Amino acid sequence: MAIPVETFFLKPDSQGTLQARIQQMVAEGILSGRFERGEKLPSTRRLAAHLGISRITVTLAYTELLANDYLTSRGRSGYFVSENAPEPPAFAPAPRSEDRVDWARAIGQRFAHTRLLDKPRDWARYRYPFIYGQADPQIFDHANWRLCALQALGARDFESLTTDYFDQDDPDLITFVARHTLPRRGIAAGPDEILITMGAQNALWLTAQVLLTQRRQAAVENPCYPALRSILNQSRCRLATVPVDEDGLPPDLIPPRTDVIFATPSHQCPTSATMPLDRRQALLARAREMDALIVEDDYEFEMSYLKPPMPALKSLDQDGRVIYVGSFSKSIFPGLRLGYLVGSEAFIREARALRASVLRHPPGHVQRTTAYFLRLGHYDSLIRRAARELTARREVLERAVALHGLTIAGKGAHGGSSVWMRAPEGIDAEVLAQRLQAREVLIEPGQAFFFGPEVPRNFYRLGYSSIAPGRISEGVAIIAQEIDRMTRGSE
Repeated sequence: MAIPVETFFLKPDSQGTLQARIQQMVAEGILSGRFERGEKLPSTRRLAAHLGISRITVTLAYTELLANDYLTSRGRSGYFVSENAPEPPAFAPAPRSEDRVDWARAIGQRFAHTRLLDKPRDWARYRYPFIYGQADPQIFDHANWRLCALQALGARDFESLTTDYFDQDDPDLITFVARHTLPRRGIAAGPDEILITMGAQNALWLTAQVLLTQRRQAAVENPCYPALRSILNQSRCRLATVPVDEDGLPPDLIPPRTDVIFATPSHQCPTSATMPLDRRQALLARAREMDALIVEDDYEFEMSYLKPPMPALKSLDQDGRVIYVGSFSKSIFPGLRLGYLVGSEAFIREARALRASVLRHPPGHVQRTTAYFLRLGHYDSLIRRAARELTARREVLERAVALHGLTIAGKGAHGGSSVWMRAPEGIDAEVLAQRLQAREVLIEPGQAFFFGPEVPRNFYRLGYSSIAPGRISEGVAIIAQEIDRMTRGSE
């Protein structure tokens, strides 16, 4: 690999002759790791022209670096970074610039304090990863996804790859969502009522920005998706939390004068509760009574492998007051970051304009690859394969949990890929997670899902989409052992 000549520049405050400054420039690049072993340097002619100096000066500098084994020469191929560059010469270290900005005053809004779920980046190396929302290479159809990507990158799809859609989306993907994906949820929508987003989280952010102001009130489930809490805090709206029960969000607990209600009827996050039909109708009636809007996050509806999914809230809506959020990131793979918003044309128009001002549109080739993956039937095959795998893993998990006397606080009646667990009183799930991580077991503490200064500390979530079936029982046994040790230790 050749090092671009544009990465070379002479610092105006560096000391010494031109030849010495060039040596220092190259040596610092090697010793800092910017120039890697075996990489080719620009020719003496190109570097001299780039720096505006004599070629002989560059040649002499290269010759000196060659003699000191910083560089090596390969016949007529040029100069390369040596495989055995020595210790740095006695160059004075470059002065480190001092940050004189008062960032405590300069930062107008703070986001880093937001509490989100913390998952180890190297989760796959752990033997018992009970974490949620990661792709299992044993389930994902990598071969057909690669073929679809190659097709999307082909000459016939050059326009979809290179076109700036401005505020529009790939027509093939919109057509498939409208004609195949949404009808499965009982939803009818035209192209002007659908917007592709960078995942469900981006869809929720767009929705909050369009609908909420400092004077408006949002109602949200407690516990709920931690990123949603952050999104609503950014909107600076008034926030009302509604405790969920075994059937999800209770409509009668939604406070008066609520403008927007956020709900996860299919699989409540994180309890996995499924809202029954009569409660869905009661929720719509409550929203109609208050003239409120409902944002339905319909994540994991595809994972209804135990029995058919309940009708989407959007499919029961006769007033146009439900805004529907869907995602392909959970069902295909999380790194895809592709979701969609469905709502009345007036709302989608505003969300589309906001998206265009922030990121214009999700990458065209990603949209077209996904469209091929859906249209060619690979997505349906993936869902069927995932359903078989998750059914088997859930059965193993439930047997192990029962065997070791652990308590399931919530699980999806229709399916899903996680269970919500409750440890005995006095057990701190964050401490439990730290102790388990040392034993190659990953769980998700539940504190981040709750609102308020005092939250329950004994809840945790076990995902089973990313752990091999043969390791589930042994992992659950370790969790039970650690809980028992912590319980006896507190006595």
